[in-house]
Amino acid sequence: MTILFSRPMSLKNNEWHYCSGCGHGIVHRLIAEVIDEMGMRENTVGIAPVGCAVIAYDYFNFDVTEAPHGRPPAVATGIKRVLPDRLVFTYQGDGDLAAIGTAEIIHAASRGEKISVIFVNNAVYGMTNGQMAPTTLLSQRTETTPLGRDVERDGYPLKITEMLGMLPGVKFLARTAVHTPQDIMKTKKAIRDAFDVQIHNLGFSLVEVLSMCPTCWHVSPQEALDWVKNNMIPYYPLGRIKEPETEKSQNVSTESVKRSTQKRKSKK
Repeated sequence: MTILFSRPMSLKNNEWHYCSGCGHGIVHRLIAEVIDEMGMRENTVGIAPVGCAVIAYDYFNFDVTEAPHGRPPAVATGIKRVLPDRLVFTYQGDGDLAAIGTAEIIHAASRGEKISVIFVNNAVYGMTNGQMAPTTLLSQRTETTPLGRDVERDGYPLKITEMLGMLPGVKFLARTAVHTPQDIMKTKKAIRDAFDVQIHNLGFSLVEVLSMCPTCWHVSPQEALDWVKNNMIPYYPLGRIKEPETEKSQNVSTESVKRSTQKRKSKK
């Protein structure tokens, strides 16, 4: 019998703690699939954040360390500089990255650190019951904005990905979503491209993923899919925001990745 679908080796067989309809589980699986396909499971280090994905190390079947709130880019910088042959990525929510971690992400990107960032944006603080986040949309109701986010009082939602686009050290930026099968596949491709940029030492890479949070949005899982489409995407448009200039760096072959992996193994 041909097996067409199975659990990736880079994902542990543990039950999710995420709410029904949450997008974190989807993003976790995509990362695991990409790492398996690249043959990088034994050479990957992930950095978990503070937030809903705080125990990502319980799900990923490779080295994962924890970082204080907002500090994953700093931890990733240290690990990558000491172990430059590793694939190092941070996994961060909008509260972790776009609030207390704003300085960390901007300066890591400005330095062109050769790390990759998976930025999950659900427009709300999920783990702490739904307060307003830096990415909360205008007029969006949260626990701390019961009448909706007001621009005069709260300012505009931060478009982190566009903000980073002007920095020379940033080589790859994309915004994707996981509310449809087609967008899930685009997200996987973007994650792979971000990791390829790192493997070829081109610079900093980030993928922003628009994700569902039905619990804190106070909608059903099905309604959350529509909420991404109707509310988030108009403000946070999907697409490739910045890519490497050369075609060679954009289309890294699977064989080149395998060869680099084999070289690392032969040195051990």
